[in-house]
Amino acid sequence: MTASQPAPGIVGPFAGMDVPWLLRMRAETRRDHPFLIWAPFEAPARRWSYGEFHDRVGALAAGLVKRGVAPGEYVLIHLDNCVEAMLAWFACVELGAIAVTTNTRSAPAEMEYFASHCGAVAAITQPAYAEMISAHCRGLHWLAVISHDAGAAPANVAPRGERFEALFADSADRPRRATDPLAPCSVQYTSGTTSRPKAVLWTHANALWGAKINAAHQDLHEGDVHQTYLPLFHTNALAYSMLAALWVGASCVIQPRFSASRFWPVALEHNCTWTSTIPFCMKALLEHEIPKHHKFRLWGTAVNDPPAFAVFGIKIIGWWGMTETITHGIIGEVDQPNTPMSIGRAAAEYSIRITDDVGRPTEVGDTGNLLIKGIPGLSLFSEYLHNEKATRESFDEHGFFITGDRITLLDNGFLKFGDRAKDMLKVGGENVAASEIEQVIALVPGVREAAVVAKKHPMLDEVPVVFIIPQAGIEGAPKDLHDTVMAACRKSLADFKVPREIRFVDEMPRSTLEKVAKAELRKMLG
Repeated sequence: MTASQPAPGIVGPFAGMDVPWLLRMRAETRRDHPFLIWAPFEAPARRWSYGEFHDRVGALAAGLVKRGVAPGEYVLIHLDNCVEAMLAWFACVELGAIAVTTNTRSAPAEMEYFASHCGAVAAITQPAYAEMISAHCRGLHWLAVISHDAGAAPANVAPRGERFEALFADSADRPRRATDPLAPCSVQYTSGTTSRPKAVLWTHANALWGAKINAAHQDLHEGDVHQTYLPLFHTNALAYSMLAALWVGASCVIQPRFSASRFWPVALEHNCTWTSTIPFCMKALLEHEIPKHHKFRLWGTAVNDPPAFAVFGIKIIGWWGMTETITHGIIGEVDQPNTPMSIGRAAAEYSIRITDDVGRPTEVGDTGNLLIKGIPGLSLFSEYLHNEKATRESFDEHGFFITGDRITLLDNGFLKFGDRAKDMLKVGGENVAASEIEQVIALVPGVREAAVVAKKHPMLDEVPVVFIIPQAGIEGAPKDLHDTVMAACRKSLADFKVPREIRFVDEMPRSTLEKVAKAELRKMLG
């Protein structure tokens, strides 16, 4: 189910367009209007107009070409939120390279895998991560480092790599290439139910689809100001916020990360009208005074109008989407009442199926498996990079993408999130594969078997807990086994994947002789 050349005579919605076209068009029609507003914690805000940002992207793209980056090559962008992350992303896709945005909480072993799997030729990072990238991403031709750590002065004043600022050339030399909406654009690594994260490849048409459809779903207009603090290396901030703002010529305020104490001051200073958020952030904001005269008209998050957050006095629309869907496959109504705590209705741009395990339609009130159908390379991702088998097996016999999520069907077509594929966790907005943690722990001497399940958490939604059968049983287990397991996890996994709790057991509950009954383990957590 990979993207293919269209049949003769078919004109796609983005024919003659790509991401550089979109940025160039906005630079011409909204040249002096603020596009990106960088709001660091330790310095005054800095505005980048559409025209200025377009010029700097051209200068960087020209510089990357001079530095030897060629169309079709992969460039790692390992940055926390900052304008440089967006300059690098747009410059790569302008010259025809593929921008690979990676989670900055990734462990060294994960970064080594990402760089080798995609075959990255270069990387752009910040001082805090430069040593790690240099040491573990050995196939890079060069490494460039920006001057700050998400707006903060770097602790390491002499990091490895060259200065990012030295990459820029003359914007008059910006590369020109044939426009191809199905050309590869960017990659994000996302946790799946296998042990290794999968590389989700977007085309330029995918990015444009995300820009246009997200803007429509969110009722964004050129006068809007989108406050963005979720990580730009994920689809939510990249497509729901930044690309959607670009599509309509709006403004996007970028903060280094979420800060409850800085949220309202930034919103008031820049007259923010929209934000994409998660329950963790909203819970934290309940502890702060809510200004009476803010300009927000809509927030988007996991569910429609959650009662606990009515105190904000803002309409909150729910949604569901994945990196593979680019935008929301299920979306709340911006101009009609929604069923509270639902995630919305099936988006008009997709076909949604909810079925039981043998493919029968789900009845109202029941929970079933969520499948979604779109067009690969346009409304669905192009492919899992270098993994034809995973791409093929992610679709059913009817061409529907198998999401692994379960959804409850409500009255009037509204849908409610049921649960995830049993081996996936949602930790503070991050997807985590239980099997990835289990494979790290299984290699620790003294461990016979490990099973990871999710434990509910008041702020992070879920956290991983591991049950371990020691090789010699609980009585014979080494006294330092707990510490050894934790050390192995911290070495090989991003911090949000590290178990919050280890429980040693002599046996696991089983659904068969071989299979651990994880539902029973979850019950043991209370």
